[in-house]
Amino acid sequence: MDDAYTTQLTAGDSVEASGLEQLMALKEGDTFLVADGWGDMRGGADGLFAGDTRVLSRWTMTVGLLKPSRLSSGVSQDNVFFSCHTTNRPLPPMGGRSAPAGVLHIERRRFLWGRRMFERIRMVNHGIEDILLPLAFDFGADFHDIFQVRGTHRAKRGTVHTPTTDGRRVTFRYVGLDKVERSSCLAFSEPPARLTHQRAEFMFSLPKGRSMDLFIECGVDSCETPDARRWRENAVQARLAMRAKRRRGASVRGPRSPRFNDWLDQSRADMALLTTDLPTGPYPYAGTPWFSTPFGRDGIIAAWQMLWLDPSLAKGVLTYLASRQATETSLFQDSQPGKIMHETRGGEMSALHEVPFGLYYGGVDTTCLFIALAGAYASRTGDLDLIRALWPNLIAAADWMRDYGDSNDDGLIDYQRGAETGLSNQGWKDSEDAIFHADGRFPKGPIALLEVQGYAFAAWRALGDLGERLGDDRAPGWRDRAEQVRALVEDKYWMEDEGFYAVALDGDGEQCRAIASNAGHLLFTGLPSVERARRVTKRLLSAEFRTGWGIRTLELGQARFNPMSYHNGSVWPHDTAMAAAGMANYGEREAVAQILAEIYAAAAHFHLRLPELFCGFPREPGEPPIAYPVACLPQAWAAGSVFLMLQASLGLSIDAWTGSIDIADPFLPTGLERLKITGLKVGDALVDLSIRHVDGRAVVIPNHRQGRLAVRTLR
Repeated sequence: MDDAYTTQLTAGDSVEASGLEQLMALKEGDTFLVADGWGDMRGGADGLFAGDTRVLSRWTMTVGLLKPSRLSSGVSQDNVFFSCHTTNRPLPPMGGRSAPAGVLHIERRRFLWGRRMFERIRMVNHGIEDILLPLAFDFGADFHDIFQVRGTHRAKRGTVHTPTTDGRRVTFRYVGLDKVERSSCLAFSEPPARLTHQRAEFMFSLPKGRSMDLFIECGVDSCETPDARRWRENAVQARLAMRAKRRRGASVRGPRSPRFNDWLDQSRADMALLTTDLPTGPYPYAGTPWFSTPFGRDGIIAAWQMLWLDPSLAKGVLTYLASRQATETSLFQDSQPGKIMHETRGGEMSALHEVPFGLYYGGVDTTCLFIALAGAYASRTGDLDLIRALWPNLIAAADWMRDYGDSNDDGLIDYQRGAETGLSNQGWKDSEDAIFHADGRFPKGPIALLEVQGYAFAAWRALGDLGERLGDDRAPGWRDRAEQVRALVEDKYWMEDEGFYAVALDGDGEQCRAIASNAGHLLFTGLPSVERARRVTKRLLSAEFRTGWGIRTLELGQARFNPMSYHNGSVWPHDTAMAAAGMANYGEREAVAQILAEIYAAAAHFHLRLPELFCGFPREPGEPPIAYPVACLPQAWAAGSVFLMLQASLGLSIDAWTGSIDIADPFLPTGLERLKITGLKVGDALVDLSIRHVDGRAVVIPNHRQGRLAVRTLR
């Protein structure tokens, strides 16, 4: 274990900004909004989106023809409201007098509910004279598909009709090449003094010491006239819905240090923000702005991170993915019968098959993870009714692993994209340059990724356990299959001279000898032998991997290493968390607690909201982690990382079959003296747990136990 970056949880409690102007996001259901710190949208990577279509692309406010001076802005901790506080610059002369700067307080406040944006502009005159206030909004709706917004070129698109106005409303219409008409409506509570199809101008008379509100709504299809009542009623609904999502499952609280609890609260709020209640149950969308949709891999891993606290996410993910399981072969969609989807989209380009992502299956790992999560969910909950309902889907997924996942009959799951429009790399590191040989050469396909074999091992083993409980006589064969996978991985991927596993095998069976964090995922599945797991752990904890802010995706010094890259040397919190949980599987606790402290220190610099990834530069005294400029924020599996690392640090496991909670050699990070877990439910039983340091050791004390439930501390 490397002690180079021992970090106390009290360290790094500053909230230094990353140095970049962050876009701020709101989300509700399948609608999300991205704007700058003033609340403006300018038609870049921002806008109001519904169904993967940008229904409001430009929305900017000026006061007296100028952008107001920003005092502060941000999103509420529960992720419901965005607010920006501004003041005026000097106003132009009106009737021979002009208002000086800084006499108006203008608050811009908004939320999303029912597929529309609700906005309130509150204006307060703190001056000593009455003021004529010129306020203007510029707007537009381009109806760009989200892939256009991301930069995909379209040679042709449909027809954008000239907006129509109606006193205090503007209606936008677009007829796509798919013959679908998409429309949105923008409405004001007060009629503008001048309204065109792209600008609304107001002139308010604001007496000294008085305030007034302007209400605005924008959403798909038609809209009602905004007013204070509609604002209040919908705001209450939005806040109650978010509160209900945040209160699902058990809660975790740290010591009296408010900063650590704020991190837990922010992470839980981000997971709630990204979770959409679908007919099949709650599903954590991957992230905003680019991935605000169900992803198979991301949903499974985020649900797994939260499984010990809130099994309802896993149930929702499993049920939804089963409903989207492939039934036919398509090169364009990269699908075969039984395969679990990678991504789904609802925009025009997906409907026209300009991109394959309407329902896309180009993820080699998702099918294995689907089965493995089902096994973990069953162990956590004892819910055999769901497993029986999903059994045909689980068997179909296993058949895909056997019949399609192993394209060359070598016993390993591999991939090679079916069409040029699909993803060239189909593991979690899916950028084009993420998988390579030690000399930097790209491998020929089909490629068999290391971590995917671990997922397959976990899937076969889970299927064997579930099959035995359901009385399926194929269960012993599935267990044998798991052990065959274990033996193949240990034989074909292990590099004795490196004390590490190769990241992949290429189409010729040659090892891709790059040293990458994928091996941490293999530890997570429990596949390696104890001796090899210890050697991998030692290397992952070395300074070549460990930055002081987390674990790099690629070891320092490897070909294609770049700390500013997407997958070749950056730090992904979920990747670090899975590696930490993997180490914990083999008894490592102290290092896991240290990594948790390091990730907390990074989160403190990102305003307690972990991004999708950040750069993999080494930690320097007094300096913050370096942001990756286009990282998604928030991202579900980044938000869930703290909860998986806490579970790993505590060595906590739940077995619903025996009605027991085991806590093996628990360890709390330095600076975190106590932890309380409230409302932990196992079957019909319920318990609170208090963990605290006593005489240098972590002690677990069960409280308020209801029902039959054993809590055991193992040393």
